[in-house]
Amino acid sequence: MAAAQGHFSDHSNSADDPDSAEGNAVPRAFRLAVDALRAARLRPEVEVDPTRPPQRLAPHAYALEAAVVDGDDDLADGRLVLLHDPAGHDAWQGTFRLVTLVRAELEPEMAADPLFPEVCWSWLTGALEARGLSYGEASGTVTRASSHYFGGLSERRPATQIEIRASWTPREGLEGVPDSAAHLVAWCDLLCQVAGLPPSPAGPVDAATGVVSLPQRRGPQQP
Repeated sequence: MAAAQGHFSDHSNSADDPDSAEGNAVPRAFRLAVDALRAARLRPEVEVDPTRPPQRLAPHAYALEAAVVDGDDDLADGRLVLLHDPAGHDAWQGTFRLVTLVRAELEPEMAADPLFPEVCWSWLTGALEARGLSYGEASGTVTRASSHYFGGLSERRPATQIEIRASWTPREGLEGVPDSAAHLVAWCDLLCQVAGLPPSPAGPVDAATGVVSLPQRRGPQQP
C-alpha cells in the first residue's frame, strides 16, 4: 500500500499530531478505522493511493483510489470511500458506510451476456462474504456503457465498460470500529476479479462460492 498519508474530509492531515486541536476533531473510532486501511496488506497487482475524499456525504470521510496493473496496462480501477457519522445515520443503520466505484473494460462476449450485471453484483457480495465480513444495507448499480467508433476512429473495435457503484454498512466491532482493513482487502478482491486476474489463494473465489472470474484480457484501449 502506498505510503502517502492523504487528508481527512475535515481538511486535517492524517499525519497531524493527535493531541492538536484539529486532530482531536476526528473521532477515535474513525482514526482507528483509517489506520487499519493504511496497514492492510494487498495483492502486488493492486496499486493504492489516498485521494481527496468527498466533503458533504458525512462529517468524516477518507478515500482511496486503486488500479489493477499488469505491465503498462490498467486492467481495472476504482475508488473506495470510508464515511463516518458519530451520530449514526438512519439509511446506513450504523455510524460507518463504505462507498465504491469500480470500472473495467469488457470483452465483447462478456458484455453481450444479459445476466452479466447480476453476476457483477454477486462478485461484490461474494467478495465480502468470502472474507467472513458481516455487512448490511447494501445497495448499488451495475452499468454497461458501449462505444462504437466512426470516421477517423472507425478502425477501433467497439468497446464496452462495466461500472459498479455500491455502498454498504460494515458491522462495527470493539469500540465501534469496523474491520476496515478486511473490507479493503475484499474490495481489492473484487477489483482483481473484474480485471480478469486469477484469484489469490486467500481470495474470494472457491468451489463453494460458485463465482467465476473474467477471462484475462488486454488493458483498456488508448484514445
